[in-house]
Amino acid sequence: MQIGYARVSTLEQNVGPQIDQLEEAGCERIFRDKASGAKTERPGLREARDFLRDGDSLVVWRLDRLGRSLRHLIDTVSELEERGIGFRSLQESIDTTTSGGRLIFHIFGALAEFERNLIRERTLAGLRAARVRGRIGGRPRKLGKQKTELAYQLYNEKKYAVKEICQMLGVSKPTLYAYLARRENATKD
Repeated sequence: MQIGYARVSTLEQNVGPQIDQLEEAGCERIFRDKASGAKTERPGLREARDFLRDGDSLVVWRLDRLGRSLRHLIDTVSELEERGIGFRSLQESIDTTTSGGRLIFHIFGALAEFERNLIRERTLAGLRAARVRGRIGGRPRKLGKQKTELAYQLYNEKKYAVKEICQMLGVSKPTLYAYLARRENATKD
C-alpha cells in the first residue's frame, strides 16, 4: 500500500498540490502536517509512521517535505527500512524498494557521515590550535587561585556554615561543592 505524507510550513501555504501529486502516484491514504520541517515531532508524520505496515511505502512529493536535515531524513528512512517499509520521493525519483533507490540513499548517508566527521575534525583542530596559543576552552573559573585556597581554608576550619562561606566568596553552594569535589579528586590521583 502506498501511504502519502504532505507537509507545508505555514498556515498560509496550501497542501493541495502535494496531495494531487500523491493521489496521482497511487497513494491510498495521505497524512498531513502544517509544521516546520525542522521539527522532528509532527503529528501527521507520527500517524503515518504508526499506520505503515511491512510491505507498505511512504511517499512524499519532495524530500524536503519529510525533513530539512539530511540526518533526519536518513534516520527516518532507515527506521522505515528496518520495519520492511519502502520510501519514495516523487520529485527526486527515489524509491528505496529498488536497488538503485537504496544505493542513492546509502550515498546520502555516507555523505552525511563524511560531513559530521569533517565538522568534528575541524572542531578538534581548532581546539588544539587554541591550546597552542594558550587558550583553554570552557567557562572561566568563578574563583581565582587565592579565593579557591580561602574557600578550602574556611571549609576546613569549620567555623562557618557552608551558606556563610558561599556569601563571603560570592558563589552558590553547588559551585563551592564543585571546588571541594575537584580538590578531593586531585588528592586521590
